Amino acid sequence: MLKKILLLQLCLLVGFCAAAQIPSTISKDQLKQIHVDDLSDDQIRQLVAKMKQNNISFDEIDEYAADNGISDTEVIKLKARIQQLGLDTVLSGNGGKTNKTNPDTSEELDRMVNDTTDYWNDKLRRLNSKEDYERALRRRKIFGAELFNNRNLTFEPNLRMPTPPNYQIAANDELIIDVYGYSEVQHQLKVSPDGYVRIPYLGPVYVNGLTMEEARTRITKQLSSIYGGIKTGNTFVQVSLGSIRSIRVLLIGEVERPGTYSLPSLATVANALYVSGGPGENGSFRNIQVIRNGQPVATFDLYDFLAHGDLTNNVVLRDQDIVKVNPYKTRVELIGQVKRPAIFEAKENESLQQILDYAGGYTDKAYHEVIHANRVTSRQREVVNVPAGQIGSFQLKSGDQFIIDSISNRFTNRVTITGAVFHPGDYALEPGMTVGDLIKRADGVKEEAALARGVVRRLQADYTPAMISFNVQSALNGQQALALQREDSVVVYSKMDLRQLYQVRIIGEVNAPGQYVYADSMQLEDLILIAGGLKDAASLKHVEIARRIRNNSADSADSRMAIIRQFDINADLSNNPGAAAFALQPFDEIMIRKAPSYVEQANIEIGGEVLYPGAYTINTKQERISDVLRRAGGLRPEAYPEGAVLLRKTFVNESDSAFLTNKLEVFYNKLQDSTDIDRVRSAVQRKEQLLGINLDLIIKNPGSKYDLLLEEGDVLKVPKKLQTVQVFGEIYFPKKLRFDHSTSFRNYIRGAGGFTSQALKRRSYIVYANGEVKNTRKVLFFNSYPKVRPGAEIYVPTKRERRGLSGPETIGMASGLASVALIIVTLLDKIK
Repeated sequence: MLKKILLLQLCLLVGFCAAAQIPSTISKDQLKQIHVDDLSDDQIRQLVAKMKQNNISFDEIDEYAADNGISDTEVIKLKARIQQLGLDTVLSGNGGKTNKTNPDTSEELDRMVNDTTDYWNDKLRRLNSKEDYERALRRRKIFGAELFNNRNLTFEPNLRMPTPPNYQIAANDELIIDVYGYSEVQHQLKVSPDGYVRIPYLGPVYVNGLTMEEARTRITKQLSSIYGGIKTGNTFVQVSLGSIRSIRVLLIGEVERPGTYSLPSLATVANALYVSGGPGENGSFRNIQVIRNGQPVATFDLYDFLAHGDLTNNVVLRDQDIVKVNPYKTRVELIGQVKRPAIFEAKENESLQQILDYAGGYTDKAYHEVIHANRVTSRQREVVNVPAGQIGSFQLKSGDQFIIDSISNRFTNRVTITGAVFHPGDYALEPGMTVGDLIKRADGVKEEAALARGVVRRLQADYTPAMISFNVQSALNGQQALALQREDSVVVYSKMDLRQLYQVRIIGEVNAPGQYVYADSMQLEDLILIAGGLKDAASLKHVEIARRIRNNSADSADSRMAIIRQFDINADLSNNPGAAAFALQPFDEIMIRKAPSYVEQANIEIGGEVLYPGAYTINTKQERISDVLRRAGGLRPEAYPEGAVLLRKTFVNESDSAFLTNKLEVFYNKLQDSTDIDRVRSAVQRKEQLLGINLDLIIKNPGSKYDLLLEEGDVLKVPKKLQTVQVFGEIYFPKKLRFDHSTSFRNYIRGAGGFTSQALKRRSYIVYANGEVKNTRKVLFFNSYPKVRPGAEIYVPTKRERRGLSGPETIGMASGLASVALIIVTLLDKIK
């Protein structure tokens, strides 16, 4: 994933960024609009540095670009730019794995990315058109051109080697003269422009144009005049070459960068070609001449080195030598199934076979019988077929393009067997082979094989598919000898694949209920074991098995939908004769029910102003609120029983739950206890609702209809005495007011500013602290408001908005009335 994100960033740099900043995101539409031509060299280097840091190799650029919609043309341009800057080798160690030999610091990485020659920098600045890119790409396809793009191959002369005996000394060479024996002295002397070396106490000695051996002989003869031991053999002289001179060589012709170059005096033709960029697009790789004093002295053929490692004609250059790269005469291209597809240069009288040898020969999948060629004639193109027997003598013509095809993906003698055999796969078709023979070659059928029927998938003469069935058992016994043909595919089916997966299901009071694979002779107790055994609440009686009815008769009068059997089982799951006789079948369903008398503990919670608040377990099914209140020690003196509430589990929808949560928060705001508010809110979210009770009546009349039976999960809350009344709705100033026994409903409304003009007085109501609700009643023409208690909430609803008729509605109604009136008048006229 990291590589894809990086590529998106790099592609935005390629298409839209003039600066060297790489954004974090880019759309696929933008990726399709990239233009490599707009990029500078510095941006290409930054792009390669990012790829290096994230382990994207040069070969992965095509894959990731294709995934993100970048055009093939732009990808080719991008790769060409990277290669022409010499940066493709920087990415050669990538590919999804960290290369431990790569630089770890950004300084080393920058140095590695920017380590290119001035030539490539100058050249890329000139590449401003599509034609230049295409020319560079064509040159890279030429066999041998990669030598001059590879930074790891420089042809630099080895300056640490022994001086060649035929090396000719010239001006600026440094000679090291070592005299040893009875006399010990060493001189390091430069050859003067006149060709002399000046030896101390001896004078000048002329060495220009001499080989090293000739120079040693002359210098030794001159030194013998001052060192007598040389003549007697007690003193010896050794002459070697120190620092060497520079020579100037002129490169002309079809060179990528023609000109005059300063090279070490040990430089060869290959060194000169490398520093000049090698032969150009039209330059010959096989006819490179060294001209000395106006005469050709050597002809260098790069193919000798590429094909045979032969550098015989890679002569050492001399000062003022001319290296001339002649234009090529014949070039042909090999594409397809050869080891090195490329454009090759051919010498006169070379055949296609020799060019194939330069290409490394055929690949393993190559078609050898014929090579197709596209040839350009003087007026048009033509296709030439080269049979295998004529490859060695086929004469080449410049511009020929040879296409080496791959062999067909078809087999001459293949048959295939799949399915329920021990060794499925491809086998060789032998004369007279039958289906039975092939099954035996596959080591026979498996135990679950369906022996009644198998099939052979066959391609007919016109390659249309056909299917032939056979009896597998008869084929194995030799009773059915079905002959096989090429590309036949034999299928032996498995019984398991030809039926629905057999399963049984167990639900109820087991530790791991669910579906399980059926096995022959499986019994009820076996399935219970597989399901993890019985739960503590499981009943050992009335275990029920439900079985499918398999009746193939269409006119059956039986209306049953399943076969039901009930059995008792033992606690240790030992065999029950009745259940054992009713062995399980596929798709049976077993129900283990809960024991009737098994009851788990049921807990309630009581909180607020009681003596011992907390959780209590329901003692009996007849336990009531008064009983648990008595167990909790009764009420505290500051308790307000009229505001007590009971929460009970129920099923409510989300909107009701939200409404109840809001209501309960209003109720318990009076308690100033955030813990209680959170508890009540969470209770409502657990599908619990408020149940109005009258705790005063319950305490006075225990066991009465007001004293409700308790259920699991009930929460009883008894608040402190409440001293306020809250007013909501259509009043001018909703607020809390102090409770006063002598204050009526209307007085509380007046204390909140009175009714607004939108107040619906006759629908006003009160919600008491315990959740009880009372509304306003109509007595004759007057409103009778409910009595106010501590902690009550007064709600004044809003009148429904009445909207008058609009202009179109008035016109429509008038038109309707006029129509009715016209009908009535017409009827009256008819009656008369």
